[in-house]
Amino acid sequence: MIRTVTLIPGDGIGPEITDAARRVLDATGVALAWDVQQIGLPAIEQSGQPLPLSVLESVRTNGVALKGPVSTPVGRTGFRSVNAALRRDLDLFVQVRPCLGRPGPHAAVAGVDLLVIRDTTEDLYAGIELEAQSEAASEVIESVGRHDRGVIPPDAGLSIKFTTSQASRRVATFAFDYARRLERGKVTVVHKASVMRCTDGLFLEAAREVAGRNRDIGFDERLVDNLCGQLVRRSADYDVLVMPNMYGDLISDLAAGLIGGTGIAPGANYGPGVSLFEAAHGSAPRLAGTGRANPAGVILSAAMMLEHIGEWDAAARVISGVEAMLAEGMATYDLKPRRDDPTALGTQEFADGVIERM
Repeated sequence: MIRTVTLIPGDGIGPEITDAARRVLDATGVALAWDVQQIGLPAIEQSGQPLPLSVLESVRTNGVALKGPVSTPVGRTGFRSVNAALRRDLDLFVQVRPCLGRPGPHAAVAGVDLLVIRDTTEDLYAGIELEAQSEAASEVIESVGRHDRGVIPPDAGLSIKFTTSQASRRVATFAFDYARRLERGKVTVVHKASVMRCTDGLFLEAAREVAGRNRDIGFDERLVDNLCGQLVRRSADYDVLVMPNMYGDLISDLAAGLIGGTGIAPGANYGPGVSLFEAAHGSAPRLAGTGRANPAGVILSAAMMLEHIGEWDAAARVISGVEAMLAEGMATYDLKPRRDDPTALGTQEFADGVIERM
């Protein structure tokens, strides 16, 4: 039976690396049909919209998507994050980023094996912001001033951090279920409830509640700033990490740095009836069209997708192909000690090597 998968190339280096991943998946022999959908800059050029409704319909219909990175303008102008909108509109409420040390000379720290699990629906990354000098911002500043005068200057921009019990319990429950399914031993909740008592405090309380119903899995708690130092020095002490949205974005990149960088870090987003797989890194527009981008992260994300649809043997062959390449030092420029290393492979060369070794 042919399985239809939504393929979202994205922009920047996205089209190049997703093409490499598609060639690898096609070489496994798994019967896949690709429903190609555009978002980001290519979609704006075609339809004027960064996230057309047809993309959401495709993912809902197919249930599974493989996605390349997509650019988000930096600063106060331009369109809002397509990544955040895609997760919100499809209710992809949780993201999983495995950070596993793989054979080869690229890893900064040996023996890393972490799962970073984050909520994707709330927190500061929900993007609820008020422009400085707006009427709404003035009302908030005035309201806060009644309780603690002078905290917020009148010319401030505001970003709203919100957390609900329901979403917090949902992502914590997912973390424990995921840990159990993968036979992991411990879940650590990451927070800053010592300062943000109403928001992170609520997330922590929800995680404690869920932990109380899952006593077969170990549980502990870490302040996010303390965890950053601990991961660098004692990453082997940690197993599954669950946290609010923004911390998850930061911690997953830190953990990826321990294993060689975001270029080899896969990721998956899960929601009711839909799953979307994508690498941890961004669109790197300066590399677009150069053929130098590392496709390993999206290839490993594609392997996670194969596991999700029950193609375990094919997934194992893809992973073994990537690991064989890395163990041999066959890698793109970002995994080399020197960025101008003449032995660095191009995007499609790396994919060719994976196919040969599967």
